[in-house]
Amino acid sequence: MHLYLHIPFCRQACHYCDFHFSTNISNKRAVVEAIASEIILRKDYLPKADIETIYFGGGTPSMLEEAELHLLLNTINKHFSIAGNAEISLEANPDDLEKEKLRQFYNAGINRLSIGIQSFHEPHLQFLNRVHSAYEGEHCVRTAQEIGINNISIDLIYAIPAPDHSILMQDMQKAFALDIAHISAYCLTIEPQTAFGSWLKKNKIKPIDEEYAAQQFEILVKTLADNGYEQYEISNFAREEHYSLHNSSYWKQRPYLGVGPSAHSYNGTSREYNVSNNARYVEAIQKQIIPATLETLSPADQTNEYLLTGLRTKWGVNKEKLEMLSGRSFFPAHQVDLEKLKEKNWIREDPENWYLTDMGKLFADRISSDLFID
Repeated sequence: MHLYLHIPFCRQACHYCDFHFSTNISNKRAVVEAIASEIILRKDYLPKADIETIYFGGGTPSMLEEAELHLLLNTINKHFSIAGNAEISLEANPDDLEKEKLRQFYNAGINRLSIGIQSFHEPHLQFLNRVHSAYEGEHCVRTAQEIGINNISIDLIYAIPAPDHSILMQDMQKAFALDIAHISAYCLTIEPQTAFGSWLKKNKIKPIDEEYAAQQFEILVKTLADNGYEQYEISNFAREEHYSLHNSSYWKQRPYLGVGPSAHSYNGTSREYNVSNNARYVEAIQKQIIPATLETLSPADQTNEYLLTGLRTKWGVNKEKLEMLSGRSFFPAHQVDLEKLKEKNWIREDPENWYLTDMGKLFADRISSDLFID
């Protein structure tokens, strides 16, 4: 079983981010208490089993005060059984990670940090409207390692406009020097409901150069591989199998419970989406109501989601599972398409599974959508 907690607060809005969050923290304690209450209300959502992973996402979970974090963890411990080797991850921004705060996280049981570095290059951080400095990015990693948190992932953003690829190379070299176990690398995208989206409409910035982004991705993949990182999911790279166990559960279609405003839950046959409004969320939970929208997944929905997530990973998609999910309709509908993809060297197969090739990873979403069933 896997548990996700959405902490919907940030100190300021990054220009590229379209996740649900608020910079108004006046009701932070009320939201945290509501999340704790939802944990209790939802304790029977999934079959009884040990929790294998807990993930504090956001937003910026590192904004939690010590008492707030303990309230959530104590509630989880009281109502669930947590596996002895459970991965307990917390997303964090470098500006929150002073030594005392890191020690609080460590003592509370956080054993994995996902740090939003994005870049070690100061002008890029300013362009993205990040709160932290390049120095804080490096310093917080070293401090966490000194305290004893060694399972650290950092986020890097590529395709940020630049004259050449030297800044991306410098970012990666800094990560190597810090002995980072896991890197999540995301292409800069311009979403409509963001500052960048507004600027694009007003011609204040240019669209992302797709050719430049593809070049950066290829450089990233090769450089990380040359330095001992395995690309186990298109955007995620790990040394010595330091995979994100929590995120891997999503990609492998494992059931999970999500609590907090905008959080999603999945039980194998349906999804639930909590309301993306902090005040409405708190009001509903205080009335013992789960403010969620239910979506029942058809066989086609389940098949298409499996393709979309599974093909992105090193594990690929299992042929028999595709047939089972689709009611034995997948291969009759797509045998010709699969052969064409093989001829292009975009996919490969073994007796049990289909996988994307390195070339195919450049077109992952397109390949998945072409293989969708109705």
